[in-house]
Amino acid sequence: MDKHHNTGEPRRGRPRSEAVERQILQAVITLLEEGVSLADLSIERIARTAGVGKATIYRRWAGKEELYVEVVQSMESPSPPLPGHSLRDDLIAMVENVRRRSAAKQSSALLHNVFAQMQSYPKLWSKYHSLVIDPRRELLDEVLRRGVENGEIRAGVDLEMAGDLFVAPMLVRTMMRPDTELPGPELAERIVDAVLEGLRPAR
Repeated sequence: MDKHHNTGEPRRGRPRSEAVERQILQAVITLLEEGVSLADLSIERIARTAGVGKATIYRRWAGKEELYVEVVQSMESPSPPLPGHSLRDDLIAMVENVRRRSAAKQSSALLHNVFAQMQSYPKLWSKYHSLVIDPRRELLDEVLRRGVENGEIRAGVDLEMAGDLFVAPMLVRTMMRPDTELPGPELAERIVDAVLEGLRPAR
């Protein structure tokens, strides 16, 4: 993740205006709602719709890929802060966020359509992963490592595989069985408890 997204510091030394950024993000959403495809979006058209100059956009985003990723983030459910009370609570919060984001994609035709288009653009899809997916996975890995250090997960567990075990059941429900209704937060609790049972140190 780059410095701009990590710290919120201005790009190229220019002051950021949240109101102008919201205006630009909304302009992209408006164009997408009107049926403009990602292929047909241009910085010129976005700037004209937002009522700003192209330079205003380029001061905030290096290119269309970064702008589109932030547009998608603005339409997704934000990641809540982790409770920090226990390994179980943090894992439930993370798995529940997967459910919320997946439910949002199911209920939003626009979001579903944008994701379908994004996957046709390898550079954009890669940028989405590096700015959105990878940091979430790194946080999950950190939570699991703390679990090992605290003795809540036995030493020697393949943490990459363990992370997959927590997230995969929710993804299967949404990607492989998209017509299945997603139950509430209790599903995240059941998944976490089932996987944790297999990862705890032997009693």
